[in-house]
Amino acid sequence: MIFGVFLYEPVLKLLTNMRSLLFVLTLFLAATWSLNAQKGYAIKAEIEGYEEEELYLGYYYGNKQYLVDTAQVQGGKFLFKDDEPLKPGLYLVVMAPDNNFFQLIVTEEEQHFAFSTTKDAPSDNMKLENAPDNTLFYNYMQFLEQQKPAAEQIRVAMESATDKEKKQLEEDRSKLDAEVRQYQEDLIAKYPKTLTAAIIKANLPLEMPEFEGTDQEVQRKRWRYSQEHYFDNIDLADPRILRTPFLFQRVDHFVNKLQVQHPDTIARAIENVLEKMKPAEENFKFYLIHFLNEAAKSKMVGMDAAYVYIVEKYYATGQASWTDEEQLEKIIENAKSLKPLLIGKTAPDIQLQTKEGEPTSLHDIDAEYTILYFWRYDCGHCKKSTPDMKEFYDKYKDKGVKLVAVCTKFTDEIEGCWDYIDEKEIGDWLHLVDPYHRSRYMKVYNIKSTPQIYVLDRNKEILSKRIGAEQLEEVMDRIIEMRGQEEDNPEK
Repeated sequence: MIFGVFLYEPVLKLLTNMRSLLFVLTLFLAATWSLNAQKGYAIKAEIEGYEEEELYLGYYYGNKQYLVDTAQVQGGKFLFKDDEPLKPGLYLVVMAPDNNFFQLIVTEEEQHFAFSTTKDAPSDNMKLENAPDNTLFYNYMQFLEQQKPAAEQIRVAMESATDKEKKQLEEDRSKLDAEVRQYQEDLIAKYPKTLTAAIIKANLPLEMPEFEGTDQEVQRKRWRYSQEHYFDNIDLADPRILRTPFLFQRVDHFVNKLQVQHPDTIARAIENVLEKMKPAEENFKFYLIHFLNEAAKSKMVGMDAAYVYIVEKYYATGQASWTDEEQLEKIIENAKSLKPLLIGKTAPDIQLQTKEGEPTSLHDIDAEYTILYFWRYDCGHCKKSTPDMKEFYDKYKDKGVKLVAVCTKFTDEIEGCWDYIDEKEIGDWLHLVDPYHRSRYMKVYNIKSTPQIYVLDRNKEILSKRIGAEQLEEVMDRIIEMRGQEEDNPEK
């Protein structure tokens, strides 16, 4: 139809229309090329009163902050720029020399923008160009700043108010809180996909329902509800929140404060977090590595159970694909060596011998409780532990406790074990050795340093382990107390 119309037009007009069409098309292609050419990021900055030569751009990552770019002053202005885009998140503009900073929103869409402000009040005087999410963010912060005088006035008045006045002040504070909450809810509803909305929502308090029962029952129900709904306002699969100041704090609180501090419970909490993060690959990767390292270096007794769980659940099933093959093999092997030694497992049996060469099996030792103690006479920490071990055994040897000390020396070095035992007058312990390491107890019990302590029950089940000699008395008292409660209340 278009060509049909052209056939009825004068030739000159036709040529004119064609030139106009080509001109429009050229403009369109130029505009398209310009948009596509905006690779990476370019953030222009102008800060009145800032006279330093350099300005820094940083970001939040876990519980730390890192610098990603440095801009040199040119004509009183700065330009952060690179061909690679910035990862979305909340960034920091850091000013020398005192490292004072203010924040910027960076998203996939918002990588090319400009701002101007002042050194002394950057948030109050922020002006932005081509930055709708940042504009939303700073409008919100300025709104909060506007509410501060009224909130401070109420706070000061409350200090000297009468009961009647306090009631009115409480109503005023509730009204002010309601205004802020309404602003937040309106912003989230109107701009649900912005990072500003995600940040505000993530920091809203959890709406707690009313519970009935005794004070203790209500407290327990509130705690359970908090565990189940803790992340209702945070999308852990949002890659943008990885680079925010609140995510690490919230995850850490959920795992290490909101849960019973037992390895099995912590492992389930970690799984809860990681499964929610899986759609965001970098979130998942960062926190999987974080949780593995935390479990590996934890001082909590039995936390190696969480380490083994993480390795078996994620590393051994190919879900940590970024780990190089050699490192992955080490991680998996380490978990395999730890698994037989977890609390609740039966301690591996080992065949050792006395000074006289009499064979002795760990599992044949008849005692209500066995303290398995690996040591060396030339170990500094062992020398410090010896007095504590001696004091402990003197108190508990009549309470069904037997101390089995394994000197981790071989062949001709073993003679030093017996000399040390005589010197320290600890001969009433059961002292054992394995001159040629036939039992391979160093590998079986994962002995990488000494001293190492295991507390076993009559059936040689591991009750506690890897504790200091100075902790033994407290641990043993607790174990005996718990066993007594179990005997008094067998149904429980």
